[in-house]
Amino acid sequence: MPILSQFYGIIIKMYFQQSEHNPPHIHVAYGGYVAEFNIKTSQIMEGKLPPKETALVKIWLKLHRNELLEIWDTQHFKKIAPLK
Repeated sequence: MPILSQFYGIIIKMYFQQSEHNPPHIHVAYGGYVAEFNIKTSQIMEGKLPPKETALVKIWLKLHRNELLEIWDTQHFKKIAPLK
């Protein structure tokens, strides 16, 4: 699973396989935590992250929503700027 971005110990990935299913989402890992976030709503679909990291991912998602949806639709991988 390619890494789209990394910041503050948070790793953000997206599957690039025909078998991936909707809704559009990203996979996030932080320490021993993992979660899937809906790209359109920024809500956790599955898993858990600590509150601070959840907030950071939601900010990042809001900033890069259009890029993420384009990647989801086209399956053309590209790196996305980290949160600074």
